[in-house]
Amino acid sequence: MSLPVPKSGILDIKPYIGGEGRVAGVTRLIRLASNENPLGCSPKAREAYLKMAAELHRYPDGAAADLRAALAQEYKMEAERIVCGAGSDELISLIVRAYAGAGDELVYSEHGFLMYPINAKAVGAKPVAAKEIDLRADIHALLAAVTPKTKIMLLANPNNPTGSYLARAELRVLREKLPENILLVIDAAYAEFVGAEDYEDGRALVDAYPNVVTLRTFSKIHGLAGLRVGWGYFPVEVAGVINRVRGAFNVSLPAQAAAVAALGDREFVQKSIALAKEGRAFLAKELQGLGLKVYPSVANFLLVEFGASAEDIRIALKDKGIFVRQMGAYNLPQCLRITIGTAEDNAAVVGELKRISGLR
Repeated sequence: MSLPVPKSGILDIKPYIGGEGRVAGVTRLIRLASNENPLGCSPKAREAYLKMAAELHRYPDGAAADLRAALAQEYKMEAERIVCGAGSDELISLIVRAYAGAGDELVYSEHGFLMYPINAKAVGAKPVAAKEIDLRADIHALLAAVTPKTKIMLLANPNNPTGSYLARAELRVLREKLPENILLVIDAAYAEFVGAEDYEDGRALVDAYPNVVTLRTFSKIHGLAGLRVGWGYFPVEVAGVINRVRGAFNVSLPAQAAAVAALGDREFVQKSIALAKEGRAFLAKELQGLGLKVYPSVANFLLVEFGASAEDIRIALKDKGIFVRQMGAYNLPQCLRITIGTAEDNAAVVGELKRISGLR
């Protein structure tokens, strides 16, 4: 008896595995493996979500009109050029499915988000990783990786898991030297955390060029990771393509309501930014004091080099209910990624690391 056979290349994909968050026998858990907002979500977003409980039998607005209008007002964009998705993950998948296929190539930075090569392989395209310099995307390497088969270039800015970013001027050079038939996708999931004056999230490039897309999410700064809602700002023609391939009701009714309310709670956003900034500085200083290499980060996490003992340290932390992220899948097995938590969470990480052998 023969069984159904998936398309060629599907079984070569290593499934994406999210950060851990449970351990038997431990009641106090400190979850710093998934870059979640330690403050939770906006009280206004939670209230809006709960109000939708009586409407769960209704289909959501497939056009997400209220959410797109709120985004357009908040960011001074044209609503018709905004497409919403079940997280920015879904939008990445839709873009790759719409613009790449068997025999094509997708270029991304060496230590870029794992979902980039996964989505490329899912459609039969070849993921091409461009070398980084000091764990930072290199525009010259990205451009050198382009071939006649390249259809898409995906760039996380800031990058996960390294925390590094490309400045506005570098992005401009990258776009100007990129062939116009290649779609440049700037994944700015962590944009709100960046305080650098030379940073931009890509919206200005979308306005200026017909082949640039920028993606954002409500999972990080707004703390709505469990609802899966993200958005992208597109050239009109590209938005039309994505609207043809996305699910008719891809963003749920409660997710849309909560996202609109979250946008309106600027106080919560500023509080989240301040917490990340203060915690990032504290953790970096303390971990460097332990003799560890901490890579510069503008996001809500730090990449820390522990050497050959990285996995042993991760497990030791896990046994105490502290979850951080292993980096082997990103070809950084000597590193761990630590999300910025509350002041109490951050102090607990430092305290536990001080007690681990070799880091006293």
